[in-house]
Formats: sequence, structure tokens, C-alpha cells
Amino acid sequence: MNMIEIIGRTIKNRRMMCGYLLVASLGVLEAQQYSVADRNALYAQEEFRLGVQAYNRFAFNEAILSFERALSLQPGEPRILDWLGRAYYRSGLEETALRQWRSAVGGYAVSSGEALLLGSRIETVRNRRSLLSIVEDGVRYVESGRYIGRHEDQIYFKQPTSILPLEDGTAWIVAYGSNELVRIDVNGIIRQRQRGPLNGFDRPYDLARGPDGRLFVSEYHGGRVSVLNADGDWQYYIGSKGQGDGKFVGPQNIAVDEAGYLYVVDYGTRRISKFDPNGTFILAFGNKIAGFPGFLSPTGIAARNGRIYAADNATKQIYMFDGHGRYLGILLKEGLAGPESLRFLPDGRLLAADTNRIIMIDVDSAVIRSLGVAGNAAMRIVGAAMDRNGNVLVANFQKDEVAIMTRSTDLASGIFVQIERVVSDRFPLVTVEISVEDRLRRPIVGLDARNFLLSEKGYPVTEQNFLGAGYRSANADISILMERSAHTQSLQEELIAAMRDIVNDFSGTVVSVVSAGEQPVKERIAGGVSLTARGNAASYSPRWRFDLGLRLAVTDLLPGEKKRAVVFVGAGTLGELAFEQYSLAELGAYLANNGIVFHAVIVGNAPADEKIRYLCNQTGGQIMPLYRPEGIGQVIKGISAKPSGSYVFSYRSQLATDFGRAYLPIEAEVYLMDRSGRDSTGYFPPLE
Repeated sequence: MNMIEIIGRTIKNRRMMCGYLLVASLGVLEAQQYSVADRNALYAQEEFRLGVQAYNRFAFNEAILSFERALSLQPGEPRILDWLGRAYYRSGLEETALRQWRSAVGGYAVSSGEALLLGSRIETVRNRRSLLSIVEDGVRYVESGRYIGRHEDQIYFKQPTSILPLEDGTAWIVAYGSNELVRIDVNGIIRQRQRGPLNGFDRPYDLARGPDGRLFVSEYHGGRVSVLNADGDWQYYIGSKGQGDGKFVGPQNIAVDEAGYLYVVDYGTRRISKFDPNGTFILAFGNKIAGFPGFLSPTGIAARNGRIYAADNATKQIYMFDGHGRYLGILLKEGLAGPESLRFLPDGRLLAADTNRIIMIDVDSAVIRSLGVAGNAAMRIVGAAMDRNGNVLVANFQKDEVAIMTRSTDLASGIFVQIERVVSDRFPLVTVEISVEDRLRRPIVGLDARNFLLSEKGYPVTEQNFLGAGYRSANADISILMERSAHTQSLQEELIAAMRDIVNDFSGTVVSVVSAGEQPVKERIAGGVSLTARGNAASYSPRWRFDLGLRLAVTDLLPGEKKRAVVFVGAGTLGELAFEQYSLAELGAYLANNGIVFHAVIVGNAPADEKIRYLCNQTGGQIMPLYRPEGIGQVIKGISAKPSGSYVFSYRSQLATDFGRAYLPIEAEVYLMDRSGRDSTGYFPPLE
């Protein structure tokens, strides 16, 4: 058997078409002269090509096998090591990924762009795996940008008093001085103005949103609250000028609780008025009573879990009341210089503006932590809120601007950019999916075409088109993971109830239902909710496998929508074989590195295992007892509102393909205010 036959048969077994092209291009005489090293390089290139293509199909295990084979033929090749690390990273095996990337760095020139970029990726992934949460790590916030209200003779907005961030990265700014609401995007571009009804707003001061999406605007001079729909269109008034029930003399800060009740701080009468979700007056409180001296200069207010927190600028204290207006005591007696706005963060802590400081308050321990300082001591910050990208937006009334304060470490480390997928089926038209996150793995939303630059070999691509962003989509996918243990076999009616609630409340697509038995399997969804939830009696086992079931559920979601979640239905304990093959950290990374949220619905009466809580915390999910008072519907519906940092572009490549065998490089750079990040990768076009 001559050399041509050996090469031909081997390659034919790997991929028929590619083998034909390789043999045809080599020529008989050249092939006979090839050394073992040449042949290994040839085979390694083919394995590498197959690995890249598998990676772009989300077949990460297949990609790992191809890259490992390529590496065995070309040990130490940095490009193969880089891609092998990417595949391990997307598979949740972060320690292994880091090892590959560290080896790859050594194969590049020390100061090369590849080594610097890979080193930055290693640093980001390594550091964030041990980071504490945002409110506990002691990092300071510093000014990273400003939304200016005026420039020379041009007025954009005047005297901002309040800010309401939205899920898409934009934020409503209440402009007291120009009598309007201004919605501004992350690039500082004004997207919308709302000036109220025909007669306009009369000195709008604060803005809050109800659970149904409605907006409430207090009007200081108007002595009323305007109600707007979710798009900002005016609907009707609540209250009017006066000192009686339901009337105001200078309403300022407002809050809406989880049930939709509205609380309005009326500065003129030094009290708080409560209204039901329809705008009907219920009660007023805050005047002097036994045990409470009464407000002197009431300012910020926040409502959560049946408690009302109200600040007083004169006494420099924060008081607590229940939902019926009964005085509960003082949250903070000292440590404040001049509190203004109060806003609850998702983790239950209060964000407060205190003269020129931004502070965080733990309502359980009353511990204050200063996040940062805006301007000098003479400055008065009226409002502060945290946007969807983790920045604190600060309303500077005197300077007609909104300052953007960002974690100092985020400014230093920049933006974490990953080219997640390249689709070249219609080459030279290429589609690119890009993930943009901060260093804590939180998605950065609100970007558009102006924030991205794609390039090939250092030159901007032609016909770069912004096709869409995950945060703009209302589409979502879920996989339901059912525990098939001996315990849940006796809770089948609750399994049915849980699945029925999930299916009824979710507006997206249920991609799969996975039974986590000893050998996890997919259930037939078409069989109906009850039959699917109950599953096969033989699948229930004390040796049920949570890890394998979760991996299967996650894998089903990878090709789908960018807003996606696994909803686990179980009894709260994961069993002895839960992490037999994959560790808890690996499962959490597999979810998080692919942008998948983990929610848990607990049936029965047992508390949830801490390992379940870990997965929820890592991915932004929640633990929900099936029969909790508020139900699970709001959380399930919220999956469609999940923030996503995924962006899609297309462009027309100008690179030569060598009949589909050439590795074509692409680089993506992302800019946002004073922060930036980039990633470079490559792809193979179709074989010709």
C-alpha cells in the first residue's frame, strides 16, 4: 500500500469530502515526500476544523474530542489550546479551561496581541470565581461618565431629581426644571420625552413603577400624582392640592410595594399617604404620635415585605412603619448627613443618596457601607438608583446632569467580551453572536450598533449589520427538570400541580421535560401535563442522578433563545449521587457560562438544600415553595424579562478561503463610555 492510499483511507474514515480535497490538492509526488510531521500537521488541521465547527453547533463535548486529537498530533499548539479551553469553559469545566489557556499563553510571543488578550481572559475568569457579592466586597464606585443636561446653549433636561432604570438598560430621568420625563440609553442618547397631559407636568419630582408596569409621577407644584402606562403615556391623576385625606401640599418621594399600594411623601403636611392600586386613599401617617416625634423634613421612602422605610433630612434618621402606618422604630439613628432618596435593590438592601455620598444600608443589621462620593461636600444628590448594568446613576440637581458611577475594579478590568458563535453557512455572509458581560458575569444590556466594531486581520469588516440583541427579545425557552426519587414518587400530585403552574404561567417554549432518574430521559410533552409530570413509574429510584439530568436539560437549551432557564421541580434534597460525575461548581459554571438561569420549585414540606441555593445564586434564579402565598407565577413570567448580554451581527467577509480550508480570523471590540473589551477568534467557511 503506497502513501497516497494510506492518506486517502485514513482521511476518508474521518470526513469523506475533506479527504478528497486534501488528496487532490497535495498531488501524488508531493504527498510521497511528506514527512510524519507534515502528515500530523495535516491531520491536526482537519481535527481542528471539525472541532471549531462542532463548537459553533454547541456540541462542546464533540469539540473537546476533536481538539484533544488535534493536540495529540501537534502538542503545545497555542491556537488549539485556546479553543480547547473555550470548549471546556462552555462545558462548565473552568479549572480545566484555565489550564489550557495558561499553556496557550506560553506558546505566543510575550507581548503579542494573542498573549495579552488570553491573559486578560484568564485573569477575569480566575478572579470572578472567588468574588463575593457586589454589596459585600468593599469595592468603591467612581464616576465613569455623565449624562449631561445642557451643552453650551443646548438644553436637554434641567434639574434632575429622580431616576428609574429599566430592564433594557435605558433609564427614565425626572427633570424637575424642564417639567418632563426623559428616557436615555446607555450611550447618553435621549430616546423618549414625556411631558404629561395637555397641560403638562407641574414640577415632577419622583418616579416609581408598580408591579403591573404602570408609572407613578409625583408633581410637587401640582399637588398630585400622575399615573402613566408602561410606555409613559399619561392616564389619570391621583389626589389634588389640599390638606385633607388624599390631598397634597408638595408631594415629593414615592414608593410602590409588591402588592401595588402607593406611598407618597407629602412634604408640606409632613406625612405619608397610602393609596390602593386603583388610586383610592386608604390612610395617612407620619404626624406626631406617642412614641414618634413626627416628621420634620421627610424625604426618601421605600416599601418591601410589609415594611415602610422613610428618611428625614432634618433629624438625619430613617424610620420604620408597617403597612398600616404603625410606627415600628428607628432603623438608623446616626451615620447619616442628609438622607434623600431610598431605593431597594434586588437583594433587599437599601441604596440611599446622602448629601454627596451613595450608601448601602442592610435593613436587618442597620450596617451602612459607603459606595462612593459624587463631587464635593457642598453638592446635593437628590436621587440615586442602580441600573441593569450595575452602575449607580446619580441625579445632580444643581449641575443639571446625571453622573454614572461604576465599580472601580470594573473600570480597571474593562468589559468581558466573548465571541460565542460564528455561523458561516452562507459565506461570504457571516453571522456572529457576541456575549458582553462585566467582570462579575452580569450581562451588559442596552448596547447597539455604535458600541461594536468587528474586524478581519485588523481591518473593519464590510457591511457590518446589527441584527438584534437578546435583551430586546420577549421570546424565552425553559427546560423542566423533574426529580424522580423515592420521595417524589409519593408527591406525584404536587409534581403535576407544579408543572401545570409552570406551563400555564410561562409564555415561551417548553423545550424539554427531563426525568432525573438513575438514567435521565426526556419525557413526551405531547402526552399532556399530568402524564408528563407523573413520568414512568420505573424511572423513580433512590439512585436518581441530579447532575446528569441537569446537564441534559441545559444541553437542550443551548441552540434556542438567549433568555432561557432550567426549572427544577424537586423535594429539596439532591440525593447521594447528585454530583457523582459533575461537581456542584461545574454544574453552576455550565449554567452561568451559557447564560441559563436555574429556578427551583420545591414540593413537599422540606427546606431546600444549600446546594440548590448555590445554583440559584450563581445564575440569578430563585427557590420557590410550590404553595408559597404569592405563588410561583411572577417568577416564571419573569423569565422572559431576564437580562441578556447577547448581540448578533452580520457582515460580508473579504478573506480568501482556500476552498474552505483556511482558518479565518475575526475580532470584536466593544466600547461603553470609558470602558472597553475585545475578543478574537476564527472560523472555517464551508468546504467548496
